Amino acid sequence: MYDHTRQYRCTIIRGKSQKEMDDFLPAYAKVINEICPCDASDFETLFNNAFMRYLPESERVKKTLDNHRTEISGKLFGMYFFSEDGKVYESERTQKFLEDNDQPAFFKDICYKMQFPNGSQKTSPTVMERVADGICVRPNAFLLKLLLIARTAKVDITKREVGYYVLNSLDVLQGKANPYEVLEAITQDQKAGIERTIYVPGKKSSYNWQHINEQMNYLELANLIRFTDDKRVVLNPNEMPTIELFAADWDKKPEFDVYSYDLTTIENRKLFQYAWDAYFARISPCASQFATSAASLVVDVKEPDKPTATPAQTTNLTEFGDEGEQIVYEYEKKRVASFNQRLANKVLSLGKTRGLGYDIQSVIAEPGDMAEFVKYIEVKSTKRLTCPDINDDLWIDTLNITRNEWVAAK
Repeated sequence: MYDHTRQYRCTIIRGKSQKEMDDFLPAYAKVINEICPCDASDFETLFNNAFMRYLPESERVKKTLDNHRTEISGKLFGMYFFSEDGKVYESERTQKFLEDNDQPAFFKDICYKMQFPNGSQKTSPTVMERVADGICVRPNAFLLKLLLIARTAKVDITKREVGYYVLNSLDVLQGKANPYEVLEAITQDQKAGIERTIYVPGKKSSYNWQHINEQMNYLELANLIRFTDDKRVVLNPNEMPTIELFAADWDKKPEFDVYSYDLTTIENRKLFQYAWDAYFARISPCASQFATSAASLVVDVKEPDKPTATPAQTTNLTEFGDEGEQIVYEYEKKRVASFNQRLANKVLSLGKTRGLGYDIQSVIAEPGDMAEFVKYIEVKSTKRLTCPDINDDLWIDTLNITRNEWVAAK
């Protein structure tokens, strides 16, 4: 029987703000790709020296650099892993991100693999305490299942309710509750006008809610949920296939079995840590289904049940960059036509022609003798939830180009 009064604070590693995590992700990937593989003994120096260029001078201190290296890009994002051969390797997750530049898909994979207990935090005492307390859940799968059935039942759930009834609930975290009885408890309290909240005596509200905010940040960065002005949690209707994929696993035990390890000795804890790091660094088997369409990033939370694009608009494009190419192609056609309608037919979309080294052939279309001279455009696309500040000198995005593209550019 689900008892929501049994509360339990299950923390995760503290990250940065949403925008900072979106901003830093390409920088982490670029640095790790540059220096790995490398000897474990050299990794700290190589990473810190390479990454400091992405921080303002005031933050180029060892403590801050170490946090970016170990806590965020390492434990939280799983972008590299230490091997028993004494080397550090970039993870599959990093390699995939460098190939597709799909930041929401990166966070989807993290959310999908997130479980309690895990090896992201210090094995002793945090993991051992959670093992002793019987924690065993895939929190994001459970939460998305709850939001799906609430959506069907036309029940609104607030962020406060998610925190209290789900992410801070011992019964949920122990795998003893199901989403239907959680929804029933929420509905009963709503009808009775009862508002419950997380409270830890002697602690500030920020302490009580920090772990809740962190977890929900990643689901939003993954493009799966949004928050309304009145703090309701709304599913992204344009990501329903991915949401349903998550939700289907709500009652499955965590894939990595922490309970199979004897954590009472230092040697066993080391073996556990190597195994967890290698596991978390691998992308999930369903990661190929996490691609993010440009249309799915636009969500009207005032009309949560109304997709912003038809399935045809979001699934006809077989390659990640096709949407970016289409945007640029349409822009060029319009630009050239406004200069001279006759020249508009000279704008060609050639992205499917292999070996050219560019995607669009256009014309200069500016006053002067070079108006009809050919212009070659290579399009690179990246997708993220938050808007980057391109006027920030420290902001970076990273792209990979092929040899043909480099030759064509030269």
